[in-house]
Amino acid sequence: MGKLIIWLLAAGKMGKLLMTCGTMLLSIVAYSWIYGWRYAVGFVALIFVHEMGHYAAARQRGLEVGAPTFIPFVGAWIALKQLPHDVETEAYIGFAGPLAGTLAAVACYFLARDQDSSLLLALAYAGCMINLFNLIPVSPLDGGRITAIISPKVWLAGVPLLAALFFYHPSPMLILVAVLAYPQLKEAIWGDPAKDASYYTVPRDTRINYSVMYLALVAFLAMMSYSIHNLLDGSVS
Repeated sequence: MGKLIIWLLAAGKMGKLLMTCGTMLLSIVAYSWIYGWRYAVGFVALIFVHEMGHYAAARQRGLEVGAPTFIPFVGAWIALKQLPHDVETEAYIGFAGPLAGTLAAVACYFLARDQDSSLLLALAYAGCMINLFNLIPVSPLDGGRITAIISPKVWLAGVPLLAALFFYHPSPMLILVAVLAYPQLKEAIWGDPAKDASYYTVPRDTRINYSVMYLALVAFLAMMSYSIHNLLDGSVS
């Protein structure tokens, strides 16, 4: 019986690994049809690093979390089997993904400059844009989870950003984000502030620290995206 239990546990872990690897492979194949397999592999790897940032942060805070799952042209996510107990933990986990993803994008950038690789430069740009998009202050994006530590009211600032992005480049992904964000926005506007008061209670210094880190990361990614975009335009011309 003991051996059977061990085998079942091992099979369960193997199933999770196969799910992650299988959905990663599916995403690579899907992106390869449009961008080529080299770019597809790098693009999915950048998303994987981003998700593993969330995974490592959640495990560090003692939360049970599932392995990353990918959906082509949508992205990836990790399933938190235990919800954060306070807004600081939520912000910590939310910040870890874009931070890890930014480091991966910066690594691509320096490798691209060192090896004069347009492929790596394109991946660096994609990595910056992925993480910058995720920092839009709307839940369920990472930016919404981070800015919740300031106030859920900050999510309202993300609405015009999403609308502007949609008019500039209409995408089903933006519609999906808007649909998922609606319940949180509704709660932020008309919800009872006293209902979750203990969840959102954090020291002022903590709130300020996260605000500064969030704005600094947004500014850095915006500048990197602009700089790399100009380099790509120069290499094309």
